[in-house]
Parts: sequence; structure tokens; C-alpha cells
Amino acid sequence: MRIALSQITTGPEPERNLAVLREQAGRAAQAGARLVVFPEATMACFGTPLAPLAEPLDGPWAGGVRRIAEEAGLVVVAGMFTPAPDGRVTNTLLAPGPGVETSYDKIHLYDAFGYAESDSVAPGSRVVTFDLDGVRIGLATCYDVRFPELFRAHADAGARLSLLPASWGAGPGKREQWELLIRARALDATVWLAAVGQADPAATGTAPATSAPTGIGHSALVGPDGAVRERLEAGPGLLVGDVDPEEVTAVRRRVSVLANRRLGRSSPAVSS
Repeated sequence: MRIALSQITTGPEPERNLAVLREQAGRAAQAGARLVVFPEATMACFGTPLAPLAEPLDGPWAGGVRRIAEEAGLVVVAGMFTPAPDGRVTNTLLAPGPGVETSYDKIHLYDAFGYAESDSVAPGSRVVTFDLDGVRIGLATCYDVRFPELFRAHADAGARLSLLPASWGAGPGKREQWELLIRARALDATVWLAAVGQADPAATGTAPATSAPTGIGHSALVGPDGAVRERLEAGPGLLVGDVDPEEVTAVRRRVSVLANRRLGRSSPAVSS
């Protein structure tokens, strides 16, 4: 399966970000991708007041993403914000496309390194996977990467590939942590991992005006053996790579970490 990872820098205006998404999805389709993954907060960057921008899954921004997926003929995964019942928002991944219509609400919120995502964002509770071309795919978001049980839940549900859109916070050692964690999660679950971050705003000459996590780039496609197969640097870019689901089978024969577990299995996933 050919997939594309779109490393972009989004701004505070959803319509302008949607135009970038349309251009990138078109490029991914021309490259033969069946799936294009955008970062967390594609709808609007962190540091923007989120509640006034949040829309339901049947709202106009999500509708725009669905039209783009239909026009391009591929599955589009993009981060957006939906209203939560308590006045906060939910950090949501929307995933529409041919034969696919699902969404995932970020479970683990970024209450770390002096930032409190839970002040404005309500947590999700469901593990979500979907099927594309016979390959099961799991969804996770940014800070979720620090929790290996989620990725093992993907594997327990039959996933061969996990997608990780992110808007990673900058700071000392944060790039090293990102690179270590994405490789570790691929190894923990013996899955392919597509980690797609917001590009570093500084790479395009825009200094972040906020301490919110606005991205560091360094998106990567990691194999089920933990080896980085393709990667980007800090600036914007479109990474196109091929995922071989049979490689997961081969790696699991050699390193049976899932079968050898002695602690309990994860909760069942919701498949779409």
C-alpha cells in the first residue's frame, strides 16, 4: 500500500488550511497514494482559541475534507476540533475516503512540559481502527505515542499500520524523544507506524508567537522492526512510501512480543 505523509504548517484560519489540504491531497493522488495523512490540528493550529472554531463531524470543514477525499480518490486523515458537551473541544482525527468513514478522539491529553491541553480539550475513550484495501489501520494522536498500550490495542485488533498525526512541542531533547518514541511504538506492537508532524514554523521563517505545541517536523515512516524507512526534516514536505503488510507477519515470527506477553491484553478496538 502506498501512503503519503503531508508535513505542513497550519495557521489559525480553517478555510486557508483546507486549501493547503486540497493541494497536498492532489499531489498524493498523483504519486499513487491510497492514503494521505495530515498532522494533528490541520483545521487550526494550537495557540488559536479552539472553541469558536470547533465544528461537528457533519459541519462544513469536515464536509470539505470529504469532498477532497472524493475528488482525489483516496482516504484523507486530518486533525480537527469538534465540540465537547462540557464547553471544551475534542481533538479529533477525521478519516473519510473510498469505503472509509470514521473518526478518533485523542485519548491522552498533553498535560506535560508546562502545557495543559485538558484545559480546553476533552479526552476521548475509544480505540479506533479502519480497513483499507484489506489492511487494518489504527489511529492515534501526538501525546498518545507515550502510551504503548494504545498501539498494542491496534495490533490486538488486527492492525498492520498505525497512523500518528502530531503537533509536537518544541524544546530541549524533544526531537530526540519524538524519534525514540515513534520507533519504540512500532517495535512494541510490531506494526508499521506513520508519524506525521506539523512542520517547524521556524523552518519557513515564522517564529512561533505562542508556547503552544506548533510542531518540529521530522515526520517518518517506521517499519515493524523499528527501522526508519523514510523521513523528512524540519520544513514542509510530502513523504510518499510503501507499506508491506506481509512484513509485519515476518517480523512477528522473529520477534513474538505480542504472543509472549504475560500481562493482560488491551481493550477491544472499534473498527469501521
